[in-house]
Amino acid sequence: MAKLTSEYKNWLVELKSKIRSTQIKAAIAVNSELINFYWELGKMIAEKENAWGSKLIEQVAKDLQREFPELKGLSSSNLKYCKRFYQFYYLQLVQQAVGLIGQQLVDQLQNTENEQLVFMKQLVTQIPWGHNIFIFTKSKNTNEAIFYIQKTIENNWSRDVLDLQIKSNLYNRQGKSINNFKATLPEPFSDLANQTLKDPYIFDFLTLAAGYKEKDIEKQLVQHITKFLLELGKGFAFIGQQYHLEIAVTDYYIDLLFYHTKLKCYVVIELKNTKFIPEYAGKLNFYLSAVDSLVKDDTDNATIGILLCKDKNNIEAEFALRDIGKPIGISEINFTEMLPDSLKSSLPTIEEIEAEFKNGNL
Repeated sequence: MAKLTSEYKNWLVELKSKIRSTQIKAAIAVNSELINFYWELGKMIAEKENAWGSKLIEQVAKDLQREFPELKGLSSSNLKYCKRFYQFYYLQLVQQAVGLIGQQLVDQLQNTENEQLVFMKQLVTQIPWGHNIFIFTKSKNTNEAIFYIQKTIENNWSRDVLDLQIKSNLYNRQGKSINNFKATLPEPFSDLANQTLKDPYIFDFLTLAAGYKEKDIEKQLVQHITKFLLELGKGFAFIGQQYHLEIAVTDYYIDLLFYHTKLKCYVVIELKNTKFIPEYAGKLNFYLSAVDSLVKDDTDNATIGILLCKDKNNIEAEFALRDIGKPIGISEINFTEMLPDSLKSSLPTIEEIEAEFKNGNL
């Protein structure tokens, strides 16, 4: 802004007054008040930028930092985040309202905060600013953003864990397994169990060489139990690997046995390093009957089975579960196989690739 108009100066006075009032209340360090302030700051900037031009943020940042040198969060980059923060939620909610009630009524509502906007403001103030930035810059819509905010609150995720969950596309994986929970579990237990499962499960922390077997996957999952539990989700408690059951004088071994503290039930996980075939569901159903009879307490809910396969056909999986009496979910697993040494040696190194770029050959 080359020319500072009297209107801008009056607006800046109003903005400074808002900051001072926040400081006086000693609320600038309290997360909820800070997020509320960033929301209002983003709103004020968004409303004036169209009239005063794209250089408004740089000018405001200079003026505010000159007036409040001790305060963080008034840089031009953070002010841009504040504007994006407000616009991400406000504009999407307005667009949804246009589709539902028409533009004329939306125009009448633009100067008031509808219930959805109030809900969003209350929700975003429950997580730190850094978490908010991750969510509104990486989510495609408000539904996805709400999912990650609620999961962050529920699981007390750090920023690194939140970033990992967003990168793994948890929003589009959770509750997506093929299962028979509606037919085998009562409401609302069936819905809770469904939301516990994902498809696919991503075990990118595994380092498996070519020719690996199911026991190799199992061994590494247990070795990386913290990361494994993070991918499984909140509530899973590890009971044992190759859990022994004796049935009719015959020994059987469950790949992995867990107890889910929220669902109040045992969870049997079977690993298959192949494409799903219907016989797998029958074997897992057998294990669930055994755990219900030999391990489960009277106060526990029905044992749930999770079958993790390298690949599956959804229609085939649905047919396999249709008449199964025990609750089973079927999901795929994704991980990266290690390259064999013979192939590694044939690939160019980073240094060789850089040299090719310098020589103009790539």
